[in-house]
Amino acid sequence: MRKVILRQSRYIPPFNEPARDLRVQNKPLWLHQRDLLARYTTEEREVESGKFDDIPQDAVEQIVYRDNLFFDRDYILAFLAEAIRSGQPRRAAFSKDNRAFVQHALPLAHGYTQHGDLYLADLWYFPSGPTPEAEPLVVDFGSSEIGYYHIPTYMATDQGDLTFQVPRRSLLSIESWVHIFIADAVFGLFSRGARMEKRIAEDLGFKLQVLWQALLEQRQVLSCSKMVSVGNNCTINPSAVILGPTTIGDNVNIEAGAVIDNCIIGSNATISQGCQLMLSVVGDGCFMPFRSSLYLTTLMENSMVAQNTCLQMCVVGRNTFIGAGNTFTDYNLIPKPIQAIGGAGALEEAGRPVLGGCVGHNCRIGSGLIIYPARTIESDVVLFASPERRVIDNNVTFEESDHHKLKDARKHPRLYPRPGEEEQPATLVKRIIDRPADEHARPTW
Repeated sequence: MRKVILRQSRYIPPFNEPARDLRVQNKPLWLHQRDLLARYTTEEREVESGKFDDIPQDAVEQIVYRDNLFFDRDYILAFLAEAIRSGQPRRAAFSKDNRAFVQHALPLAHGYTQHGDLYLADLWYFPSGPTPEAEPLVVDFGSSEIGYYHIPTYMATDQGDLTFQVPRRSLLSIESWVHIFIADAVFGLFSRGARMEKRIAEDLGFKLQVLWQALLEQRQVLSCSKMVSVGNNCTINPSAVILGPTTIGDNVNIEAGAVIDNCIIGSNATISQGCQLMLSVVGDGCFMPFRSSLYLTTLMENSMVAQNTCLQMCVVGRNTFIGAGNTFTDYNLIPKPIQAIGGAGALEEAGRPVLGGCVGHNCRIGSGLIIYPARTIESDVVLFASPERRVIDNNVTFEESDHHKLKDARKHPRLYPRPGEEEQPATLVKRIIDRPADEHARPTW
């Protein structure tokens, strides 16, 4: 089967990168897609224009998808099995009754096509070449409600329930940083846990294997090697608590008192004393000093969260440092919908009552800042805590970075410019220098 990839050139703020290059479950999205489809495809082509009309027209079996789609193994297996069985051109579709899709994937997204009561995604199967007419194929997500109950009602619904609709198979168009959070936490780690629970409940043989392994290792069931996968050359202190399903890469150092629950830990990462990680993804080469904490949070590769900082429902880009004692808040004290940057590049309702913030690539965030819910800090930004700015209540752009005030500003290069700025760096520098006097203090060189 031929694989045809439609390029999506739009950059995702605040990262200033297309979705295909961002990490999902500690893999670049393009690599995640390739790995899942490798068993089905023998040829790959890319359509740089991203237009459906430019798909190769020869009459061969093809799977076509846009490169900002996240899908998991269970979804693509079900989609291809049904599409191939039908022998007809098919397109991925979602019903309005799909609670996981409507609650988590639809907010902030503009890449789906509405077709009656269905939403169509840019994923097609063609048995003998492309055709503009493809029958919608609805694959049930098999979602169930999972969450945290009996919390104060001012943080959730009138019943005091804070829940996620967790699918056992999923597809998601990544058009906002919030969709990275959904793909990693809700459609990733939560889904993996739900699938594991279902398998243990329905597969007696597997259940007995898990129990037997726990007895042999004299561990709790969730801590046995059937539930926790550990790579090569890892050092794990005996007092660390690791609960599955958790995946740990190679050359990982986990120190005394760390608690890790249903996480993905990349290779060459260090988790120091007293760190707390729950339902989070820690990328390759990340470093977490003592008493730093992550909850439903993504750290992309080579980033660091310093001591006494807790990130909840946040996404952090690569090569980023977040200093000690920072507070990323995650819900509005005065009840009103949380807004985030959506697929159209403007603020829209995020569809979540609780949501943290997002920091781009190559950022340096000093100590002691307070960041309001769903605020973003653009790639290449440096922030110092100061009497003038200790609370981040708006999205921070590169032009507002504090490093422009320093004579050595050039020592922090801009590695992730916005589209169109690559060819005109002088224009960007001039715009920073010539800002009006009523904006933040202009830089000195």
